[in-house]
Amino acid sequence: MLNIDALEKGVVIDHIKAGGSMEIYKYLRLDKLDCTVAIIKNARSSKMGRKDIIKIEGDFDLDFDVLGFIDHNITVNIIEDSKIIAKKNLSLPKQVQNVIHCKNPRCISTVEEGIIHTFKLCDEEKHLYRCIYCEQEFATTKR
Repeated sequence: MLNIDALEKGVVIDHIKAGGSMEIYKYLRLDKLDCTVAIIKNARSSKMGRKDIIKIEGDFDLDFDVLGFIDHNITVNIIEDSKIIAKKNLSLPKQVQNVIHCKNPRCISTVEEGIIHTFKLCDEEKHLYRCIYCEQEFATTKR
């Protein structure tokens, strides 16, 4: 069994669909952090069968909207003094900015530089988002 030390202070992103940790690593830009990041892939889980876990040491701001957009079934544990002080369950965000980009070549967010790519949730059941400028659809994969 692999052993990863407990965190003194940081965040544990748990219940990630097996194989999904690298996508989260990329979206959260964890490579830009100057701290220890541990990625555990395909860990055994009684609830999920297999899952990924990301442990991030230190103090930083975490974008819960990005995590909820990627997979709203993820659990985030905030750690201080080696204890869980908060557990956050995520949901699909009502709006995401600069997470996805509009595919419509005529959309103002594609044509003009500096425009924030903004998508609003329009169908929670289908995980469907629409660009606020041109109504272009973007469907997340259901998890």
